[in-house]
Amino acid sequence: MYRVVLTLLFFLRRKIVSTKSIRIKEVKAEIHSLENPSKAKFLQRFFKTGKGEYAEGDIFLGITVPVSRSLAKKFSGLSIDDSFTLLKSKFHEERLIALFIITHHFEKSPIEKKKEIVDKYLAHTKYINNWDLVDSSAYKILGKYLLDKPTEILFKLAKSTMLWERRIAMVSTYAFIKQKESTLTFQLALLLMKDKEDLMHKAVGWMLREAGKHDPIGLEIFLTENYKKMPRTMLRYAIEKFPEKKRKAFLTGNI
Repeated sequence: MYRVVLTLLFFLRRKIVSTKSIRIKEVKAEIHSLENPSKAKFLQRFFKTGKGEYAEGDIFLGITVPVSRSLAKKFSGLSIDDSFTLLKSKFHEERLIALFIITHHFEKSPIEKKKEIVDKYLAHTKYINNWDLVDSSAYKILGKYLLDKPTEILFKLAKSTMLWERRIAMVSTYAFIKQKESTLTFQLALLLMKDKEDLMHKAVGWMLREAGKHDPIGLEIFLTENYKKMPRTMLRYAIEKFPEKKRKAFLTGNI
């Protein structure tokens, strides 16, 4: 029995050491071993990486999101500093995996460490430069952190010249929506009403729709006051769950 316990402790110690010794080179090597060139070509079209498009120049390896999540779980022991270094990668999937790992660190960290992670997240927004990167991390990190704190940073981001910072601001309100709080969502939606980017129209409409799930009266009041000024895509997303008759009334302006 004693030898069995010693053997078990030995293997547990090896596992812990292995987790702590994870390095970026190891992570990158496994990621690149899973490259799929044909899938990468499809993803580069899907995520609009061509000249003049919103993700111009982004490079994909052709790794699916479920596989990326599995890799992030496997390498969750990568240090927070190395995770942010990985976030600077030119490869889209490496940045996504880095954000999954950073989110894991945030969820497991004490409050003082959470602030450090949020500060670094905000300092690295230029690398969170596609809608999936924003949507998989903004509300889980910045949004959750701000639940019991002042939210001025979201209004600052909403006024940014950088598309992705504006989307981070809007999507971060999802954390509040999940707590059945919609006021912040309505405030930022109003601020972003005239945004010129289609990706922002979709993000704002999406968050309005989600807010309406627990606050349908609030959403209907907001839309009644503002639907004529809203971009069509934003409105369509916001009213997606409305009964057909009411949805058509908003679309035809018969409210």
